[in-house]
Amino acid sequence: MAISFSRYKNLVDTLQKYAYEYYALDAPSIEDSVYDSLMAELKQFEVEHPNQILEYSPTQRVGSKPLASFEKAEHSERMLSLNDVFSFSEVNKWLERIGKLNPAVLEADFWVDIKMDGLGCALIYEDGNLKTAITRGDGFVGEVVTSNVKTIKSVPLKLNNQHFSTKGRLEIRGEIVMYKQDFAEINEALTRAGQKTYANPRNLAAGTIRQLDPAVTATRKLYFRAYDLLDNGLGIETWQEAYQRLSQLGLLVNKQATKLKAVAELEKFATKWEQKRHDLPFNTDGLVFRINNRELYRSLGVVGKNPRGAVAFKYPAEQATTKLSDIFISIGRTGAATPVAILEPVAVAGSTVQMATLHNEDELARKGVKIGDTVIIHKAGDIIPEVIGPILELRDGTEKDFKMPKFCPECSEPLVKPEGEVVSRCINKNCPARTLRHIQHFASKGAMDIDGLGEKNVQALLDNGIINDSADLYSINVDQLINLDRFAKISAEKLVASIASKKQPELAKFLFALGIRQVGTQTAIDIANKFKTFESLKKASLEDLQAVDGVGVTVAESIITWFSDPENEKLLTKFASKGVTPKSIKENKLGKLQGLSFVVTGSLSSMSREAAADVVRSKGGTFQSSVGKGTTYLVAGGSVGSSKLAKAEKFGTTVIDEQQFLKLINE
Repeated sequence: MAISFSRYKNLVDTLQKYAYEYYALDAPSIEDSVYDSLMAELKQFEVEHPNQILEYSPTQRVGSKPLASFEKAEHSERMLSLNDVFSFSEVNKWLERIGKLNPAVLEADFWVDIKMDGLGCALIYEDGNLKTAITRGDGFVGEVVTSNVKTIKSVPLKLNNQHFSTKGRLEIRGEIVMYKQDFAEINEALTRAGQKTYANPRNLAAGTIRQLDPAVTATRKLYFRAYDLLDNGLGIETWQEAYQRLSQLGLLVNKQATKLKAVAELEKFATKWEQKRHDLPFNTDGLVFRINNRELYRSLGVVGKNPRGAVAFKYPAEQATTKLSDIFISIGRTGAATPVAILEPVAVAGSTVQMATLHNEDELARKGVKIGDTVIIHKAGDIIPEVIGPILELRDGTEKDFKMPKFCPECSEPLVKPEGEVVSRCINKNCPARTLRHIQHFASKGAMDIDGLGEKNVQALLDNGIINDSADLYSINVDQLINLDRFAKISAEKLVASIASKKQPELAKFLFALGIRQVGTQTAIDIANKFKTFESLKKASLEDLQAVDGVGVTVAESIITWFSDPENEKLLTKFASKGVTPKSIKENKLGKLQGLSFVVTGSLSSMSREAAADVVRSKGGTFQSSVGKGTTYLVAGGSVGSSKLAKAEKFGTTVIDEQQFLKLINE
């Protein structure tokens, strides 16, 4: 979209402010992907209007001045940044450009590493002893933080000289990072103390390394992960050799780093680590591609502050900026009235986003979002994109406030906000939007898993009077479907067969499919494991339900209310009349896991959490959502949170890793 000069000038001023926060204060107020999104918009204007480029545009300077609170020092060699690429078409263009400068590039190997989200730092050793540590700063001048860096246990105070001489001056460069688990523990402690939490691990790492008191730095876990050893006459021919030397010297390097030959291998590696990046102990937003031969790498030179011989390959942004065009109200299966933002299309996390949730009226007010705002959105592992908030600096006065309607936009009945709740709801059970969403939910993958019942097909069935509720699905025949524009004979037969195959669902899936408020997939599993049969569940008292691990009074009351509703009783009777009978859970007394209960925290590399639950139950064990008094094992996967570990310690639960878990279930 074309932007005006006033918008461009506003972008320049805003990005200058963000750059100062990032480079000078080490306290960025936005994620890198948001900065990249705004910078891309600015660069596009400058490409289209080269005569209007402002001399103080962030594209016209190298960096910001460092703070003066620490002693400053010049780098022996400039600490460069990397040019970003976002696709393999851009990777190929990069190689084409540098291949014209030196044809040897076309036959060269690549050295590929994980791009760490940390604080750049140079370590200077003299005769093997650590003498000085300097932050990146603006690339030319940084801050001396030697006393603080000495508290980092992964930084050797004396280099290992077993493999080669460490006489003279050696300079090592890398990233100071804080691991995600340590960051989470610090924020949890701050939350318990009622104090303000930190935004992200990089912010906390930067703030920690710049503490004036090294004793404060020493209380927080930081890691230095090296990526460069300045040659200084060592005769290091490749980046691969540099990493080997760094490891021999006693430095921590990324074990994921590897040598690759072809672009196809780069793409395969990128795909792998885009999927696995959340399993890494530190945050990352991409990879670094370097020409492996260091002499060839250096011969390609530098453009501005970027070496030609390397690029940063960025994963699809989990955050981006766009214009919020309008807000409408979506009515969910429980009547929840959710404000939804209509956005100008933008790519986030590999897909184009045009709508994003604003959650509820209170959250909308808290975020201060207006129609017409430039907003930050994210999709950090979530299916549904979310608006984080507006960029206030980019407002021009044309933005409009949004007022929550008093009536349901679908059925015109009043919207009600129950006391103590933040969500307004349509309480009309016959609201067409509620009916549509409920049937969609009933057929969804985590529930009854009926193929072919997306929103448009369900809407067509409702509009043509073929169904009125989820139980009516089991009366559909092929002749009814082929009369609709959306179905041919084969697709109609597939849908009817799919519905028929789900007449005896698992108890947990059926319970979840009913759409009871507060009952998610794991809660449904825990309840099913406790009561074994649907009839027992229907007879359960409030106290019986609260005896289930993870079920509190709110959830228990919601279940009791649902089963007590005459309309829901009619629905269940209707299901039964159509032969829909959830399967009871039989005790597997012969199972090798009989009497054992399991909770999984973090991610498993060998299987999904759902698959782990299925295996445990198939062998007579119990799978739980949370650690309680009776939990036998806590299976700790990757990126483990500290809260479940603390509960395990409290209740005396044995903590095992994934390999121990696999041994247990496969013995």
